Amino acid sequence: MEIKILGVGCPKCERMEKNVKKVIDDIGIQAEVEKVKDIENMMEYGVMMTPALVINNEIKCQGRVPSTQEIKSWLQD
Repeated sequence: MEIKILGVGCPKCERMEKNVKKVIDDIGIQAEVEKVKDIENMMEYGVMMTPALVINNEIKCQGRVPSTQEIKSWLQD
């Protein structure tokens, strides 16, 4: 599973990364988490608001920090 966190490193981006890593540990899955800070790379996804969460090249959330329950449901799909 490939997970990307798109954002420039603001507190919301950091909180999203922490939540994603917590859920990965809690449910025990293998996943690669990558932080994307380059604006041009973010634009390739069509993201206009950060932070954004991309799971297997699909945008799941942008402009807010999802709850750990939301993240868990996306990762278990």
